[in-house]
This record gives sequence, structure tokens and C-alpha cells, in this order.
Amino acid sequence: MASCGFLPTASLVSRTNFNKTLTSPRPVVSTDYATFVLGTLAFISVGNSTRRDFNRLRPREVQLFTGRISASAQHLIEELVEDKPSDLPTSGNSIRRRFLDFYAARGHKVLPSASLVPDDPTVLLTIAGMLQFKPIFLGKVPRQAPRATTAQRCIRTNDVDNVGRTARHHTFFEMLGNFSFGDYFKKEAIRWAWELSTIEFGLPADRLWISVYEDDNEAFAIWRDEIGVPVEHIKRMGQDDNFWSSGVTGPCGPCSEIYYDFHPERGYSDDLGDDSRFIEFYNLVFMQYNKKEDGSLEPLKQRNIDTGLGLERMARILQKVPNNYETDLLYPIIKRASVLANVSYALGDDSTKLKLKIIGDHMRAIVYLISDGVVPSNIGRGYVVRRLIRRAVRTGRLLGIKGDGKSDLEGAFLPRIAEKVIELSTEIDPDVKDRAPRILEELRREELRFIQTLERGEKLLEEMLDDALSIGHENGSVPCLSGKDAFLLYDTYGFPVEITVEVAEERGVQVDMNGFDIEMENQRQQSQAAHNTVKLAVENGADLTENILDTEFLGYETLSVKAKVEGLLVNRNPVMQVCEGSEVEILLNRTPFYAESGGQIGDHGFIFVNGAERQQKGIVEIKDVQKTSGNIFVHVGIIRQGVIEVGQEVEASVDATLRQRAKVHHTATHLLQAALKKVIGQETSQAGSLVAFDRLRFDFNFHRPLSEHEIFEIERLINGWIGDATILQTKVMPLADAKGAGAIAMFGEKYGEQVRVVEVPGVSMELCGGTHVNNTSEIRGFRIISEQAVASGIRRIEAVAGEAFIEYVSVRDNYMKNVCSTLRVKAEEVTARVESLLEELRLARNEVSAARAKAAIYKASALADKAFHVGPSKKIRVIVECVDDIDADSLKSAAEYLMDKLQDPAAVILGSSPSAEKVSLVAAFTPGVVELGIQAGKFIGPIAKLCGGGGGGRPNFAQAGGRKPENLSSALDKARDELISVLSDKES
Repeated sequence: MASCGFLPTASLVSRTNFNKTLTSPRPVVSTDYATFVLGTLAFISVGNSTRRDFNRLRPREVQLFTGRISASAQHLIEELVEDKPSDLPTSGNSIRRRFLDFYAARGHKVLPSASLVPDDPTVLLTIAGMLQFKPIFLGKVPRQAPRATTAQRCIRTNDVDNVGRTARHHTFFEMLGNFSFGDYFKKEAIRWAWELSTIEFGLPADRLWISVYEDDNEAFAIWRDEIGVPVEHIKRMGQDDNFWSSGVTGPCGPCSEIYYDFHPERGYSDDLGDDSRFIEFYNLVFMQYNKKEDGSLEPLKQRNIDTGLGLERMARILQKVPNNYETDLLYPIIKRASVLANVSYALGDDSTKLKLKIIGDHMRAIVYLISDGVVPSNIGRGYVVRRLIRRAVRTGRLLGIKGDGKSDLEGAFLPRIAEKVIELSTEIDPDVKDRAPRILEELRREELRFIQTLERGEKLLEEMLDDALSIGHENGSVPCLSGKDAFLLYDTYGFPVEITVEVAEERGVQVDMNGFDIEMENQRQQSQAAHNTVKLAVENGADLTENILDTEFLGYETLSVKAKVEGLLVNRNPVMQVCEGSEVEILLNRTPFYAESGGQIGDHGFIFVNGAERQQKGIVEIKDVQKTSGNIFVHVGIIRQGVIEVGQEVEASVDATLRQRAKVHHTATHLLQAALKKVIGQETSQAGSLVAFDRLRFDFNFHRPLSEHEIFEIERLINGWIGDATILQTKVMPLADAKGAGAIAMFGEKYGEQVRVVEVPGVSMELCGGTHVNNTSEIRGFRIISEQAVASGIRRIEAVAGEAFIEYVSVRDNYMKNVCSTLRVKAEEVTARVESLLEELRLARNEVSAARAKAAIYKASALADKAFHVGPSKKIRVIVECVDDIDADSLKSAAEYLMDKLQDPAAVILGSSPSAEKVSLVAAFTPGVVELGIQAGKFIGPIAKLCGGGGGGRPNFAQAGGRKPENLSSALDKARDELISVLSDKES
């Protein structure tokens, strides 16, 4: 031992103390003692060939050396050393900071996380850290710095069903990344990733495994020779696992991943797909290629590095918890949910834990999506957040959470959990706290709306269960709710089938889950079939169109061109000639006609055969222009004169007046979007549009109706811009340059590498292929004519501009003149006069209603003497009568009068036919009759069905209607017989 110069003195520890430490339930040892044990074990493992003085090593350097000693020694040291280096990060926030600081110290520019709403119309949500750098990787925009590092917020919902079921799947997560834009490459990326993992994060080297792409010998050699990873800890994997791409096309390249082994004690295994043992936490993408549409790979102009380290996964490793959900990034949210549910996560069963994990995960995604401007709706990103909210609500209700009843939230519980997410967001995104009021309000509104839907489903479920029980008792079988009914609740009302099963079991009813699964599969097949049949009708002429070159569009420069007829279609069938009076679809080699796209309808006009005048060879009136999925324009029209043949020379001429109307409305649409963003917020975005000759329509995401002031302000802004007489600027430029300049792109639209940008300087800049005015003054005026909801979270504005605006104002002026003439007042006096007339009308109606009520009571007083007695003691008084010529309200007054007149117990059924096509019914039972088990709401339904209608109400009072007055008499007879039958053997 004396020859081991790097060992501490023997006085530091005795064999007794060493044994005592090993048997202690929680050994606590000093750093000096740990150094002694480390040195001893290192000497045993590597012998005299390696003699470094461990007393001189800094704590982080110790970790590097431990990769060279045996696994058993390493594990023993881990057990012995409790006072680990204090500078190792453990919290999620400290891990994030350590990562960014590490790469900042190596020349990387720290950039903020991009929004979850990407500046890329081809991508729904931000799914990776590299997305904001995609134009740089493609070499389309210059880099701001050669190196960058970020902590990117990401959303992925493709594995939503795995959330909570595995230890690592999430809808929201943070990806820590370092990026090189044509600067360093594999060697530096690998070395720094290893240094970060083993020194900065203190991960044991022998617990780390490496995967490389099967053909990437360069990366394999770096890991083996320069880092020193044993060959048995490096695994070559195929393209599916270790070749990364951003999509069908775009930047791509081989990758290398670092895995952590949670259970080395199980012995050797290279099954890195075993989630119970290994977790991949760091992915290094060596971006060398650009994948083209044909699948071929071309070298990028510059080789890049794109890496991603999962924050939640690293937190799980360093915090030594069994899954990501129990880290400090997620567990406080789960804890808040468990308190609201009055359950314990630690003591809960697997089902309870799963539900709490789902809520905790989804709440992070929901909060950050709403913060970034995504509003719940039925389309696009809005549907993603709506689906997550509804899934969280359903899961919470399965846990028994139904809100805390506080007045400010009206019973909603998601905002209470969201408050915890917001509290934890300070270092992730400081802006979330400032947006908290809007986030909580959106959540409250959406949750309560869905709860109303669920409650309607609950009522329907109760009725279904009543029917199932009734049928089961009649047949002597086990009551069963059909799969069709369960699916109706799920599909129409968003009612979770799990809740259906739970409620049904409480009532003693089984649920046909096989039938439910069949209905689900049928819907899936129907949806797929519908999807497969959605094709442009003109493409049925594929035999014709596939051999025709794209149409050259010249409509930006001119409204009339000489062209050649390339093809003709009649009823989707190719023909060579079409005669006068026939409808036809014409394919030209070039055209000035704008084809319907981007919301703008196709041009109208004429095609003249051989450029003929009207009295000559052929004239075709064009009423629509469509475009195939390629770029072939299909001119739809009718032959007004002569004939048209394939191969003929023609003159295509656009209706200039209608084109101008479309241009005016299209530019006004751009101004409208700009005004909306100024008035109600930048987060609002277009959800659809229509640019027509007579009006424009614009759909946008927003949660409430616009106020009169907001509409006024929008109109004021737009008309002000019109008055500024600004000259529009139109440019064609690379897509990346356009987005870099701030041009707005419509989500869902497909753009090529070169795009057309339409700019109203200082106001609006959008990617747009439509036709526009040259100067805003051409719009002349703008007026909103309606604003309404078209779907949940989606509003629609209809407006007019240009000539349509002048026509609209003119018509309105004529209306006002007629109103003034009729009322004999000036325009400014119309409102006061109308209010006066309405008040007179209200008073008159009240008088009529009072008179009708008096008449009804008068008639009812005569009916009291017609009461007959039923029951064993003849105590129950019953009236079933038809009352002529009174409406439903008067019939109700008559029934209420009789209830006061008759002594309990009593039952009254009254019917009336106030018109030739209408029946009114009312049932009123006193408490004594209701106590016998007879309810007015249930009793009146079958009676109303006899009159072709329906109805319902409370146990003591119900109303119904119908459309078959001829059946009223027989229906009342049926009611009388039923009452006598059910009351004859009952006694109050």
C-alpha cells in the first residue's frame, strides 16, 4: 500500500469505519474518504500503469476517470458518495441554464425559443428546435451567427395516446439544442456532447451507450478512438432509427444518439429500444444533405449540426425519478390536479396515476399554445388545442373533478391547474405570466362550453339507460346499452365511452363495447372513403390533361391574349369539337383568366374563335375558371355562337369590370386582416376567405363577437388607408426571403420556392397570387355588412368595397328615405320614433295577453265542474278536456287556475288547437299525484306523439305541441283512459 503514492493516509479511515459505512442504511461519507475509496478501487482496476493523484482532481475531473474503472467499482462509489459536487444541476431550470451556458462559453449565440406557431405555412406547429433555422440550413437566408443554442418549446400530438402510459411521451416538451451553420461538424459536436453529459451533468460514463448510422464510419471512429467509448457500447443502426429528416423534403443527414442505462446491474444488453432500461436523451444530427421531391439526396451548400437534448428526460435522469412526470417540471402540476381531485398520486392505482399524468402533460401544451395565440376552434391549430382541452376535461371528470364552484371560474377547474403552469413558466417563457388573464379566460370559456355539451350527453345517457332497463325488465334479460347509442354519445356529444361504461355500471346496465368498436371502425372507413373521393372534377379527364403542358398565366399583365385550344371536355369527356348551346371546359396554352385559388373566384369573360367579332365564327362565354392539381387552367363556359375545335387559334378576353371588382375586394381583404391585427390582437389569423365580385368574406380565429366600437375602428383604419392613396408593391422572391421580411403566409397553402409578395407599404405584406389594385384609392370605400360566428372559435366578416360599397350605401340610403317617409320623420328622428312604436306595441300585446288569460280562466272555471273522481276511495279528481280557441300561454294559465281551484290530489290534462296546423297540450299534477309515481313530464310525451309532436317538463307540470289537430280528440281520450287506468288502484 505504501507504493500507492496517490492514496490518502490510513488515519483518514479505519477498517471498522469502512465496514460501518457499508452497512449504514444511508451512508454519509466525506469527500476525502470518497477520494480514498476511489483511489483504491482505481488502483485495483487499472493497476500501476495509471497513477494520478486523485487528491488534486477537481470533482468534475473525477467523473472522467471513473469511465476507466470497472462497473462494480463505479457503482460502489456512487453508493458511497452522497455529498456529490454541489455545482451539478438537478432542477429543470438549472439543467436548462447549464446547457445554454455551456454552449455560450463555446461561442454559441443564445437565442430565444421560437413561437409554437411556426413562421412556415407548411407546418402546423413547432415540433423541433431546428425549425426556426430551416431556411439557414437550406442556405436560403444568411446566418446571424455561425453557432447558436436554444431551449425550444415544442408540441407533438402524434403520440397523444401514449401520454402517461410511457415514461417519456409528451405533447409539450423542451428541446435543448446547439447548432452549427457551416462551422464545426462531427468531431466538435460529439466531443462537446460527451463533455456536457459526463462532466457538466455528471453522468457515469459506463452507463452511456451510443448509436450511429450504419454507414457513418466517421462518427463511429470518433466515438471509439477520440472519446474512448468501448466498441461494445456503440451500436450501428439503420435508416429508420439513425437518419434524420425534417419531412418528405428538406435538410437531412445521419445522426448519433446518446442513451442512458438505468439498470446496468441486469448485465450486458445492446437492446437500446428497451424502454424499461434505456432512454435516448441526446440526438446529434449531422446535416449534410437536402432531400429532393424524388427522394434523391444532394449535398447542402454548407454542412450543419442540429442537436436536441430532451430537458424532461435529462431531469428524470438527474433527479433519479422513475419517469418524466415525477420531475420538478411536471409533478407540481400533477400535484395541483390531485388536490382538486382529492386523490393521492403516490398512493393511487395505475389508472389514477395515468389520468393525473394526462392532465399534467396536456395543461402545459394548452397554456403555451394559447399564450402563443392559438384559439380553440374546429380547424388547424385551434383544433389541436381544443382536442387537448376536451381530453383534459374528460379525464378530470373521470377523476371526479367538476370544478371548485368559485364564482370567477363558474365551476371550471382547468384554469386552477393552469395557474400552476403559469407559475412555473418564468424561465421557460416570461411572457406567459403577462398573458395569464387571456389564457385563463380562454380556458374557462372553452371548458364551460364543453361541460355544457357533456351535460347534454349525460341527460341523453340517462334516458338511454332508462330505456335499456325497461327493455331488459320486459324481456327478462340483462339490460344492455347498444354500441350504436354509446357511439352516438361519443361522436355527437364528445361523451367519453369510459364515463358511459362507469355510469351504466352504476345503474346495472352493460355496454356493448363490441358494437361500439364496430361503429368506430365504420366511421373511420367512411371518413377514409370520403377523403379518397375528394378530387377536382376536371381531373377525371386525366387522359387528356396528363399530356398537356401547364397553362401560361398572363393575367397580371393583360386582360386579353391570343391562345391555342389544347383540349375540350364535355361532361368530363375529351372531345374534338363543341357546338353552339353546349357547356364546355376549355384548355388553352396561355390565358389572361385568373383561376379560382387563394379564396378569389375565377374570372368571367369571353373566348372568341380566331379573334372573331360577335357576328363571326364562334363565341364562348366563360363563367368560371378552375385549376387542376398541376397548373392547367380549365375555362368553364357555354358556346353562345358557332363552334369551337381543338387546335384553333382564339382570343381570350377577361371581363374588365368584374376583374376590377375582384381586385378591389382582394386588396380590401389584406387591409381587413391588417386592421384586425391592430384592433383585436396580432395573434388573430386568417381561417378562410372568399373574394367575389359583389363582396368579400373573411374568417378569422376569435372567441367572441366584435363590439360596435371595434367594427367602427376597423372600418376607420381601412378607409383611412384607402384615403392615403398608397401604391401597392408586388415582388417575386424566394420563400425564405419573404418570410424573413415578415410576409404573412396562409396556413395550409402550398408555396413553391419562389413566391409572389403583395405589399401595401406600412400596412400589410402577404404571400398572395391573387389580383390586386395598383393604388389603395381604387378601393374607394369599405363597409362591414355582417359579423357572426361560423364555428366555435371562428368568426366571419362579410364586407363590400369599391362599386359594391357604393351600391350598398345607395340601397341603404333608399331604405332610410322610405323609412323616413313612412314614419314621417327626419333621419335623425327615426330611432326615437321606432322606440316609441315598439313601446306602444309592447303595451298592446300585454293587453291582448291579459285579455286572453282572463278568457282562459273564464273557460277553465266552467271546466272545474267536469272533474271526475278516481282511485279506490274516489279522492283523486281528474279533468281531461279540450279548450277551444286559446293559445299555449292561455292554456297554461287555465291549467294553473284549475290547480289552484281543485284540492290535492288532482290531475289536469288540457288540449287546444289554436290554428289549423297546431296543437297545444298541458299536463298539471298536484303533489299528491306525483307522490304516487306519476310524472307530468313523462306522461305527456306519448300523448303528444299521437298529435304528431312531442314535449316534456317537470314532474308536476309539462307542456307539449303537435301538428295534427285532427288527432287531438282521440289523444285526449287516450290520456283520460291512461289516467283512469294508472290511478284506479292507487291511493293518495
